[in-house]
Amino acid sequence: MFVVRKPSATLTAQELEIMKVVWDRGSVTVRDVYETLLEKRKVAYTTVMTMMAILETKKYLKKTTAGRAFLYRPAKPRKTVIGAMVSEFIDRVFNGSAEPLLVHLVEEHGLSREDLHELQKLRGKS
Repeated sequence: MFVVRKPSATLTAQELEIMKVVWDRGSVTVRDVYETLLEKRKVAYTTVMTMMAILETKKYLKKTTAGRAFLYRPAKPRKTVIGAMVSEFIDRVFNGSAEPLLVHLVEEHGLSREDLHELQKLRGKS
């Protein structure tokens, strides 16, 4: 017997890299994303095309026709996707409690008193 996992809200590193380009630009072609990624590292055009097709299948991208090319737009806002990824991380790593994550950020990543004060103010708004 095997367990069927629910689909992960977390994007792979490559998927997230592509989504960041799409979110930043609003609408893109495969070539737009390919050329942007090529500025940072070597990547094959067909890899970008395949990854964008996967993101469309996963409902992260919407595709329309623009002349001879496809135009891709985000199907989900950045804040929604990042929020789901953070929630899944907290559930998986910290058993659903954000407190250990905050302690880690304070101890290991230099969260300042000002940062903590801003977090307190945010907490008061909810």
